[in-house]
Amino acid sequence: MITRITQLIDFLSVLDKFKTIERKTYVSNTARRENDAEHTWHMCMFALLLHKEIGYEVNLEKTLKLILIHDLVEIYAGDTFTHDVKARVGKKVREDEAAEILFAQLPEDFKSEFNELWVEYESGETLESQFVKTIDKMQAFAQNVHTKGMVWKENQIAPEKILTYNESWRSHNESFSKIFNHLWSFAKKEGYLYHSDDK
Repeated sequence: MITRITQLIDFLSVLDKFKTIERKTYVSNTARRENDAEHTWHMCMFALLLHKEIGYEVNLEKTLKLILIHDLVEIYAGDTFTHDVKARVGKKVREDEAAEILFAQLPEDFKSEFNELWVEYESGETLESQFVKTIDKMQAFAQNVHTKGMVWKENQIAPEKILTYNESWRSHNESFSKIFNHLWSFAKKEGYLYHSDDK
């Protein structure tokens, strides 16, 4: 018989695979690409440091829980690059199926909680889930700036596409606009943006 503690330890063992899911984004020394676990940890730090600076109140515990589970489905579904249009086809279905398989491995109470958090994050209807979705984009954007636009240049992502993709958070309120504009101005000044004549 599988005891509750054994089930939890087994699930934690499955979660170790999260460290192996590679993202397109590089780590700061650009020696390798960032993985999902690093992205998630960094998002937690963004939330911890910025949640009192955003102009509205969020429940930090709920926010951190949402961050911790928001990409776990990628253990089975894999990471999908934001600007890869073909790869994004069927993403929602793949991730919903992955969530069902992954969370089914938990004891019933945690299975229910993780499913509820996943649905809350995906729906983006609460302030906490909206904040997490913003941080998700903000962390990736900041990471691309900190790594001198390597991903943008490698994948020939035009500045207009970057602006469009980040529109939902960069103009959301004054605090987010300040963060975006600070990073964007630095990226432009340092020549981190891709331009077609750079080929």
